[in-house]
Amino acid sequence: MKATFAAGCFWHVEAAFQNVVGVIATHVGYTGGTTKNPTYKEVCSDTTQHAEAVEIEFEPKKISYKRLLDVFWKCHDPTQQNRQGPDVGTQYRSAIFYYSAEQKNQAEESKKALQKTIKTKIATEIVKATEFYLAEEYHQKYFQKHGKVCGI
Repeated sequence: MKATFAAGCFWHVEAAFQNVVGVIATHVGYTGGTTKNPTYKEVCSDTTQHAEAVEIEFEPKKISYKRLLDVFWKCHDPTQQNRQGPDVGTQYRSAIFYYSAEQKNQAEESKKALQKTIKTKIATEIVKATEFYLAEEYHQKYFQKHGKVCGI
């Protein structure tokens, strides 16, 4: 099964999911925009409408979509509009891209539950998944390739 999340720089989001039991694979890329086969440079120009995102393949018998949503909410600040930390632009927006009505419902329920616990309005979009374009190879598993540890 698939899940796709955007929560700022995709390197950090990928790292948040890589070692979660039940996650089979992670891929960083671009989705939610209009440009076909965008490059990193194009997405960073803030003109493609794409978000930096992570596509996750998971085994539903080992991890639920609800648990993936928990990881998503904890790995970033969902109250930030079009930014995370020093990264600013629509490509860094917070978004859940759903593949089914069930995923959409669970995402909306989890967002409502989280909103009840915090004062600031959650900026996360919940939108239907569109085509996912893989980012360039040098972005895939970036922290693993460069010996960096992401403090999640």
